Amino acid sequence: MTEEAASTTCSARGCGNAATWALRWNNPKIHTPDRRKTWLACDEHKAGLSDFLDRRSFLREVEPFT
Repeated sequence: MTEEAASTTCSARGCGNAATWALRWNNPKIHTPDRRKTWLACDEHKAGLSDFLDRRSFLREVEPFT
């Protein structure tokens, strides 16, 4: 798998589906407020990954990924 291909696949463990969502998050204990990390998600894993980040108060935005 090339680096470019890896960067457009879902971030869920073991998932190789194309990403359709970008989950923007930050950890306020280690990141400045304007810093965003990104996890990519397919439709199947969007809810689970969003819930994981939201439970930790890390989730900031969810945007379509094209």
